[in-house]
Amino acid sequence: MTKKKGAPAPADELRRCAEERLVTRGETTADMQANLLKLVHELQVHQIELEMQNDALVAAQAEIEDGQRFTDLYEFAPVAYFSIDPDTSIRLLNQAAASLLGLPATQLKGLRLATYVAADSLSAFSHFIDGVFAKGSHESCEINLFLKRAEAPIAVLVEAVTDRQRRVCNLAITDISARKSVEDSLRDQKEFFRLIAENIEGYIAVLDHEGRRIYNSPSYAELMGDRDLSGSISFAEIHPADRERVEQAFRETVTSGLGRHLEYRFITAKGNVRLMESHGGAVRDGEGRVKYVVVVTHDVTERHEAAERIHHLAFHDPLTQLPNRLTLSDRLQHAMAASKRSGRYGALLFLDLDNFKPVNDIHGHVAGDLLLVQTAERISKCVREMDTVARFGGDEFVVMLGELDVNFASSMAQAKVVAEKIRAAISEPYFLDITANDGSLRHIEHHCTTSIGVTLFLNHERTEDEVLKLADVAMYQAKHAGRDRISYATNCP
Repeated sequence: MTKKKGAPAPADELRRCAEERLVTRGETTADMQANLLKLVHELQVHQIELEMQNDALVAAQAEIEDGQRFTDLYEFAPVAYFSIDPDTSIRLLNQAAASLLGLPATQLKGLRLATYVAADSLSAFSHFIDGVFAKGSHESCEINLFLKRAEAPIAVLVEAVTDRQRRVCNLAITDISARKSVEDSLRDQKEFFRLIAENIEGYIAVLDHEGRRIYNSPSYAELMGDRDLSGSISFAEIHPADRERVEQAFRETVTSGLGRHLEYRFITAKGNVRLMESHGGAVRDGEGRVKYVVVVTHDVTERHEAAERIHHLAFHDPLTQLPNRLTLSDRLQHAMAASKRSGRYGALLFLDLDNFKPVNDIHGHVAGDLLLVQTAERISKCVREMDTVARFGGDEFVVMLGELDVNFASSMAQAKVVAEKIRAAISEPYFLDITANDGSLRHIEHHCTTSIGVTLFLNHERTEDEVLKLADVAMYQAKHAGRDRISYATNCP
């Protein structure tokens, strides 16, 4: 078959022709191997070059991506960033900076940042920027910016650092107006609390959950002396008899969060015992746990003493300190009720001093008062603690004897013994010392007697008023009989 011109030769023929040419070239196998190795080397070098170029491209791409991320971080950061010249002209700014000043970034570039600084901060800001450029160090300050969107200047924190050449200053500006408002509010509250603590009529203490003192008002110096109380246990000065009760109340407040009202005795630095009244309240943290206990305390010693005096005066004679008619009436009712339960008699003795008026007329009312006081003391020494000696009025006294005997005669005998004992005691001479208007001391000896009326009572056979009336009538019988004697009511044998 005839081969067409230009057609490719068969593979076996091509190989044969190639081998003939190889022979014609005169290349040996060694030469071929050397050329082959050279070719492989060149290919390997080229491959490495390509790999290095690829690595460089990857690194460049990563750098571009990192730069983009930095740009995104800068642009979309919540903090306002500015780059300014020494004259505060704005070179660069991010979106937060533009939002802060209230204009697009394109309009703000080239404007001086100082124009937005409030007048009261302008001098400080200028000095601050000059210092940053001069030192090239990181600095910070707080200033006020006056912005169109705000009705009043806002407080900002400015942090600044220059580039290495100190040609550009990079600023980070943070709006701290909310923080400043909170700080101002806290400061106002602190000052408010201080004024209350220092002017309140009492004592204020802030304790932790273990009862250690965190704060004590200045008034505590009156009780504790001029010493630092911080960290000390607040229960140490409480009277030992009241301490456990107060500690228990404090623990209950910490556990429940409910304040308590307490009265307890407090021992001062001078060793004096004062009666205190405290009101406690709990302060909780964000999780509802009790963090502090605030205790407001008042010294109620004088108030209690005054109340006791008032109570005493309501039921006692102010001169002799004996029970008065009101107290006598109450005790007589109780004695009659006791008589009903026990079946024992009681006795009532009505006393009137004989010829008392001349004492006042001759020596004055001071002498008369001294005589009444001494008389009250003498009568009181003649009876039991369970018995009652009362001043009925003027120079009249009443003695009530309770729980005598179930037998009338025995009870009357007991009453006679007491009545005679009283009559004899009052008959003893009185020695009265009286200070005159000129300061001189007068010694007066006076002799006095008494008329006594006696009656017995049992259960509620008679009313309280009837028993008193019987004793009073008997006393007048003694007076009419010649004074300085004892008379017995008509119900008595």
